[in-house]
Amino acid sequence: MPPPFSWIVAVVRFLYDFIVGDDWTVAAAVGIGLILTAVLNVNHILAWWLIPVIVVLMLGVSLRRASNRLR
Repeated sequence: MPPPFSWIVAVVRFLYDFIVGDDWTVAAAVGIGLILTAVLNVNHILAWWLIPVIVVLMLGVSLRRASNRLR
């Protein structure tokens, strides 16, 4: 691969691994939460609290799944 494209591919792979990681469902839930928050804010509904709630809930779901795999 030519040098200009190799670092672009490396950055994209890093971002994918960093954002998605081991559990794609957490990344999807946060993405959907961001979209939902934007839609609510455009309609003049305060939704700043939605992302922290989604993150805490998905953290619990992810931890439960991980602990069940260890058993």
